[in-house]
Amino acid sequence: MQSFLIISLIFIVFIFILFGIPVYASLGLTGLISLIMLSVTKGSPLALQVMSSSVYTGVSATALLAIPFYILAGIIMNKGGITERLINFALLLIGKMPASLAQANIVASMFFGGITGSAQADTSCIGGILIPAMIDQGYSPEESVGVTVSSSTCGPIIPPSIMMVVFAVTVNCSIGALFLGGAIPGIMIGLGLMLVVAFRDQKYHFPRRTESFTKEERRKIIKEGFVPLGMPIIIVGGIMTGVCTATEAGALAVVYSLITSIFITKTVKISDLWGMLLEAGAQSGAILMIIASAKILAYSLSALQMGSLVADMFLSFTTNKYVFLLLLNILLLIMGMFMDGSAALIILAPIFQPIAATLGISTIHLGVIMVLNLIIGVGTPPMGACLFIASKISGISVERCAKGIVPYLIGELIILFIVTYLPITVTFLPTLLGYVV
Repeated sequence: MQSFLIISLIFIVFIFILFGIPVYASLGLTGLISLIMLSVTKGSPLALQVMSSSVYTGVSATALLAIPFYILAGIIMNKGGITERLINFALLLIGKMPASLAQANIVASMFFGGITGSAQADTSCIGGILIPAMIDQGYSPEESVGVTVSSSTCGPIIPPSIMMVVFAVTVNCSIGALFLGGAIPGIMIGLGLMLVVAFRDQKYHFPRRTESFTKEERRKIIKEGFVPLGMPIIIVGGIMTGVCTATEAGALAVVYSLITSIFITKTVKISDLWGMLLEAGAQSGAILMIIASAKILAYSLSALQMGSLVADMFLSFTTNKYVFLLLLNILLLIMGMFMDGSAALIILAPIFQPIAATLGISTIHLGVIMVLNLIIGVGTPPMGACLFIASKISGISVERCAKGIVPYLIGELIILFIVTYLPITVTFLPTLLGYVV
C-alpha cells in the first residue's frame, strides 16, 4: 500500500509539471494531497498541521542566506557589464585557436559560472551575445546552441553553486567542502567540452578568428577582466583559508560587486540598486518557494517510509557501490529532465545519503554527483530550461536545439562517469584543506 501511494505521488508531480503548472505549485499541491492521504490512511489528525512547520523549517536555515547573496552579487556584476568583459577576456586567452569563438564560449561560461552559479543565467547572458555572433561567423544554429547550453552546466558546479547550498543544508554537510569538491569536476567539464569542439572542428572546419587585439586592447581587456574574476577568488579564497563561511563569502561577494561596479568600473548607479534588489528578491523567492514546497512533499514521503523502502530495494538488488552509483546516475539523469534540481535534491538527498554512507561513499562525493546529474538535465528535453532559452535566442525549434546538444551531452556523460568512479576528483581539494569528506 505504501509503495502504491509513493508511486502515485511521484506520478502526480510529473503530471502537474507536464501540464505546465509551476514547479513550486506542483510540489505544494502534491504535498497537500499526500498529507490528506496520510490523515485518511494513517488516521493522523496532525498530518495537515505539519504543512506550515514544513514550509518554515524548509527555508529557515541560516545557510540558505547564501542563495540571495550569490544571486544579488551575480545580478550586480551582470548589470555592470561583466558578460562582455568575460567574453573579451576569453577571446584574448583563446587567441587564434581553431573554432576560437566556440572555445571562447566555453571559457567564458566557466568564468561566468564562478560569478553567478546559474546555468539559466549563463545561457541567457553568454548565449544572448555569442549565439548570434557564432551564427554570423558561419556556425550552424544547432552547433551554436549545443556549445552554449552544454557549457552553461559549468555554472552550478564551479563554486559558488546554489544547488550545492541546497544539498548541504538538506543533508547537513559543509557547504565549503562541497564548493571545493565541485571545482575540479567543473573545470573538467569545461576542458572536456573544449576537447569535443576540437574533435568536431576536424570534421566541420569551424571558423577561426583571424583578427588580433592590439597591445592597448590587450591591456584594457586584462584590466577589465580581472575585476569580475576577483569575486570567485574572494569566495573560494575566503572559504579555503577559513577566513569566512560560504554564507559570509556570499555577503563579501555582494560588497565586492557593489564597490567595483559603482566606484571602479562606474557601470552601476546607486539609483539602480532598488531594481536589482527587487530582481534578486524575485529570483531568490522563486527558489525558496520551490524549497519550501519540496519540504512538504519530502515530509510526506518520509512519513510513508520512502527512505526505508528505497534503501531496501537498492540493497536487496546490490551491495556493490559501483552498481549503486550507476543506478543512481540513471535515476538522477531522468529526474533532471523533468524536475527542478533544487526540488529533486530536497526530496532525494535524504533518501540516498544514508545508502551511500552504508556503502562507503563520501557525502561530498555524492553531493557533486547528484548536482552534476541534475544540472545536465537542465539542457536536455523535454523540460530543459536552458534549451528553451537558447531556442528563443537562436530562433530555431527546441527539437533542433536538442539535436545540437547531443555530441556535447556525450562529452558531459563521459566526464560524469569519470567523476562518479574516481572520487579523488571531488575529494582531493576538500581533503587537502582539512575538510572531513
